[in-house]
Amino acid sequence: MHVLVVDDHQELRALVTQALERDGHLVRQAADVEQARQAVIEEPDVIVLDVGLPDGSGLSLCRELRRDGIHIPILILTAHNRVNERVEGLDAGADDFLGKPFAIAELRARVRALGRRREKTSTVRVDLGDVVLDFGKREALRSGQAVPVTPREWAILETLASRGERVVSRDTLLESIWGEATTGAASSLEVLIGRIRRKLGDDVVITLRGEGYRLGSN
Repeated sequence: MHVLVVDDHQELRALVTQALERDGHLVRQAADVEQARQAVIEEPDVIVLDVGLPDGSGLSLCRELRRDGIHIPILILTAHNRVNERVEGLDAGADDFLGKPFAIAELRARVRALGRRREKTSTVRVDLGDVVLDFGKREALRSGQAVPVTPREWAILETLASRGERVVSRDTLLESIWGEATTGAASSLEVLIGRIRRKLGDDVVITLRGEGYRLGSN
């Protein structure tokens, strides 16, 4: 897997690079926003992106990539881990977060989880009544109108779609998307499912109490 590591601290970049290379990944480094833009041309599978960079914000770069239609999974590194900052990052299009200081083993696990999610990306089109989900194009339509869907929301929908009409347990969903079934991840999942329902309709994601979730049917 090809991983792009973007951080202005040389020692941290070297440490992360060494750990990911031990896992067999090809790692490219960037120290600022401009270098990251150039490296993205090589289409990495996962981006590890620091928020504070010398020539701009990692969150601004994340928004820019999403506006340009680039859906590479992004793991944000941040010195702060408050709820409002995580929400801002999700709105910017980030897929996951890791607060500094962090354990290298956890970063490796989160990168692996994002890589697995990218591998599962499908070209399947799903019709749910007046809602159309095209996973290849990353396009969602409701009554013929385009609806903006964030990368993390797509990840939820893709995981559910991959199971067809079968129920996906909450823990399976959390481990597939966040890499772990923690209380914080569970809270984020509830928030994102609420957003999906507001955007696409209450019946797009069905909750089966005590069992999990599945996509709605036609």
